[in-house]
Amino acid sequence: MSVLLGVDIGTASSKGALVRADGTLVATATRAHAVSMPRPGWVEHDAQVVWWADFAAISKELTAGVREPLAAVGISGLGPCLLPVDGADRPLRPAILYGVDTRARLEIEELTRALGQQTILERCGSVLTSQALGPKLAWLRANEPDTWAATRRFLMASSFIVRRLTGSYVLDHHSASQCTPMYDPVEHRWIREWTELIVPGLELPELRWPSEVVGEVRSAVAEETGIPAGTPVVAGTIDAWAEATSVGVTAPGDVMLMYGTTMFLIEVLDRPRRSPDLWGTVGTFPGTHNFAAGMATSGAITDWIRELTGESSFDSLIAHAQQSPPGSHGLLMLPYFAGERTPLFDPDARGVLAGLTLRHHRGDIYRAALEATAYGVRHNLAAMRDAGGRDRRLVAVGGGTRGGLWTQIVSDVVGAPQQLPRQTIGACLGDALLAAIGIGQSPEVTRWNPISTTIEPNPESAAVYERLYALYRELYPSTRQIAHALAQEQRHHTLSDPLSHRR
Repeated sequence: MSVLLGVDIGTASSKGALVRADGTLVATATRAHAVSMPRPGWVEHDAQVVWWADFAAISKELTAGVREPLAAVGISGLGPCLLPVDGADRPLRPAILYGVDTRARLEIEELTRALGQQTILERCGSVLTSQALGPKLAWLRANEPDTWAATRRFLMASSFIVRRLTGSYVLDHHSASQCTPMYDPVEHRWIREWTELIVPGLELPELRWPSEVVGEVRSAVAEETGIPAGTPVVAGTIDAWAEATSVGVTAPGDVMLMYGTTMFLIEVLDRPRRSPDLWGTVGTFPGTHNFAAGMATSGAITDWIRELTGESSFDSLIAHAQQSPPGSHGLLMLPYFAGERTPLFDPDARGVLAGLTLRHHRGDIYRAALEATAYGVRHNLAAMRDAGGRDRRLVAVGGGTRGGLWTQIVSDVVGAPQQLPRQTIGACLGDALLAAIGIGQSPEVTRWNPISTTIEPNPESAAVYERLYALYRELYPSTRQIAHALAQEQRHHTLSDPLSHRR
């Protein structure tokens, strides 16, 4: 039997998997890396040092020990991201990451005024926010004219790897649907008059679906990656959508919660819908549509607390947090440490920890952070319901599901069960599945990662969280003016980033 290779380039790590066509996991590999935050609101990756080096190392490690033939390759990555390259596909600057990078605020305002917010929403499925790629391109053109003058193409994490492997300049339809306001999600094409306004003269990638074969591995990169020349490569997509495919989040009302550096939610819709508080996108396959939502920080906060407290691992913090009761002895946190994406769309929102006394300990603070992300999930699910979503079934994925405490808190806060799949390896499993679909080894509706556990809400804890959620919703508007003033102060200083030099 042949095997499929899937590799995902994530925010904090890259992961790869070798999988047989029946979904059997053969081998996995992981590489940790860090983001760079050279200025407040800027979040970047070096595409050569992080994206390509991780992919090459993972693919070479996995293919070195396999005896079965490699049938196809699938790639996903964090996104939407902006990597400008020159005519020889050399990166011209570090890649500007997805909605956690908030530098294009002025461009968001200018494009919204020029095109009209309601017009953009109706035509593109989303309003302009820090998640949209169009304003990031406009920022590059306005603020780095020399880089822009040398730019011939733009790539994302998955399309950068595909370009290196095959020479094909493509972007999948789902990723394109996050290039607001440049893509029409109903007609599945670039909006030429708006792309000419934002990126005049720039070569646009060919649009393909994530599971479509777009080329074969070239001999020039075969030795570096360990992948035989001639191996088919599919277009790939953004990581969350690859993972949703692998866990069977395909029916209207299915919602995937991705517990990672950020918390990300995808709901499958019965038809295209619009909300100014969410992102409306096309799905992984033709004819599918989604609402997407994302918090700017979740796991990033827990890692910050671990670093701040000097803990070498999360195990000790989790043990302390388990001794803290629901409500964290009266602590309430706003998790807006990097602004907030949906449903606030406020890059100047800031983290708040309210209720501190001298009796609180690290376990209370850590639990308050987990509870804060759970309140954020509930806020986003409410926005989805208000916009016509159903959230009939919640499927939890990602590294944050391990250990049980975080997922239990989320179920208690939202008042609904969560289904956990057997594997927590992530989007690389979905990448391999998309590759299998692309070469005809698997049908589109295939659950390679079946449900193994269900987390049920605890009614006693839910009653506590019902009270505190109401306070959570009051805390942001009560502190917003102060947070915005502090954000303005922060823009006058370049804050050192303790994580930016660690890989």
